[in-house]
Amino acid sequence: MLNQAKALALAAAWSFACAPAAAAPAVQPEGERSAQIERLDIAYVIQPNGSFTETRERAIKVLKADALEYVKDASIDYSTSIQKVDVLEAYTLKADGRRLPVPKSNYQVQTNGGHGDGGPVFSDVTSLTVVFPELAVGDTTVFKYRLTGSQPMFDHHFSEVESFSPQTYYGQVDVRFDAPAQLPVQSEAWQMERVRDEVVGGRRLSHWRFQNRQPLMPDETGALFRFEDHPGLVYSTFASYGDIAQAYGARASVKAAVTPRIRTLADEIAGTRKEPRDVARALYEWVSTNITYAGNCIGLGAVVPHDLDFVLDNKMGDCKDHATLLQALMTARNISATQALINSGSLYLLPRTPAVSMVNHVITYLPEWDLYLDATAKGIPFGMLPQSAMGKPVFRVDGYRDGTTTPSMVPGSARQTVKTRLKVAADGSIAGESDVELKGLYAVGMRAAFRGTTAEQASQGVKRYFQQMGANGTGSMQMDDPQALEDSYRYQVSFSVGQAMPVPGAIALAPLFSTAAPVMRFASQANMEVDETRPVVCGSGSSQEDYEIEFAPPLQLAAIPSDVELKGRAFSYRATYKRDGNTLRVSRVLEDLTPGPLCQPEYNQEYKDFMRKVLANLRAQVVYQ
Repeated sequence: MLNQAKALALAAAWSFACAPAAAAPAVQPEGERSAQIERLDIAYVIQPNGSFTETRERAIKVLKADALEYVKDASIDYSTSIQKVDVLEAYTLKADGRRLPVPKSNYQVQTNGGHGDGGPVFSDVTSLTVVFPELAVGDTTVFKYRLTGSQPMFDHHFSEVESFSPQTYYGQVDVRFDAPAQLPVQSEAWQMERVRDEVVGGRRLSHWRFQNRQPLMPDETGALFRFEDHPGLVYSTFASYGDIAQAYGARASVKAAVTPRIRTLADEIAGTRKEPRDVARALYEWVSTNITYAGNCIGLGAVVPHDLDFVLDNKMGDCKDHATLLQALMTARNISATQALINSGSLYLLPRTPAVSMVNHVITYLPEWDLYLDATAKGIPFGMLPQSAMGKPVFRVDGYRDGTTTPSMVPGSARQTVKTRLKVAADGSIAGESDVELKGLYAVGMRAAFRGTTAEQASQGVKRYFQQMGANGTGSMQMDDPQALEDSYRYQVSFSVGQAMPVPGAIALAPLFSTAAPVMRFASQANMEVDETRPVVCGSGSSQEDYEIEFAPPLQLAAIPSDVELKGRAFSYRATYKRDGNTLRVSRVLEDLTPGPLCQPEYNQEYKDFMRKVLANLRAQVVYQ
């Protein structure tokens, strides 16, 4: 049940870092704050076609000197092709009441643009930064700007999410929407007071407000982000998430047309393969390994894939381009394929009211095998998804069904086995080898770590490892070729280290080298904080460690730990310690079959209690003299 994600911190770009509130949260002592947001005003004016202007004004007061560095400036990011920014006010409000306007020389603009008369290919995002003059403790920075869009992301639609951290001080926040009364708007708010909702002169005026003058202490539990735990709101013209997928598909699907170039390429990649699934795998692997990633995925000004000729000419594209190219290649070989939208961050639970910002990634779906593919996630084998895409709400462009999710990790699919053989000399020097075999996501991660590394470079890394430990050691490594997109991987480390162990002494057994999933990594969850009200993101995994340690005379084994067998709800641990003369054989097997992607508080507490027992066994020592 390894805790695999921290909660998502959805907040405005200028906001302080936030985390979800823990159970029975404590209030921050006032003296601990370095800065506080005195005022935040947000106002949207929406046009019938979905375009809008956004005006923001915020005032941040500096309470301590350590806040000067991150309060001294403010930035706005916008798309130059469809937006413009006007700074309405920017000044330092001194403690004595004086206003010091930000001079034009304190404005800095960074633009993503093309060369010469050419436009930007993947991103036209511009960043405007203002630096506040003479800022000191006790001062307040005031920044107000208006962002005007010439066109909406999707025609005749508007959606926005505002979420605020319970760990941040807000003197007062006001959020207003001014929209045509005929727009089919729906909204959902949490921990905010609805101040106004009425139609005046053909316009619907909506206003929410909240204050947070007793911010909470940071949460360390890693509990799941849930919108209802944060002050915030969703405001949208979309009736469902399916409508968002349909709006995206209307622009993207036409780009997946099968051209003569696409058909020829698909045939070349397929080669002599006849089985459709073999062909699908070849097409996926070609896109994954030959098209590099660049640019934005879903975002303002970036919701239409590039032309596939451009993608193929440059061998480069964003997630939409990968998904569109893969769809076109599959279609060319008569394999049904469509695109699907997900959130690749930490959002597992979405609010009832749909908003475009809830989805930020595009993947491919093959209905013949009910299979999702993410060609943007490099190194992922065919049939698997990266962990960030597992168990997520998914919205298919074709064949949308409410409540559909991507597959979660299959319990038991991620496994590690480490077999270590050691010979301990009378002076404490050791020689031996470790064989490591990995399956599932553990193998995928290790292949990625070794990709681009030769066996010689890896062997040099073993030597440096011993040097960093202050030991005189040598070693070598043999490993599988990491380039293949496979869900298994093996490598072996041989080593010799002088005076590595104390004589006489006592040691707690652990893999000599860092590995993907040692038993201790699971057992360390004995120290996790358990939120009593919210689930955490979780998954499964299995780890086995076998040791054969031979002690040379005159060294003698004096004491070994007792055997242990533990069983829990979906997890178990077995450890055996056998002495054969002066040779010790140990086997530790931890099976974690936790069904993710979310684990409830009761389960988490059971898991923590179980791992306390495992941790006690791992700390037991082998004594020799």
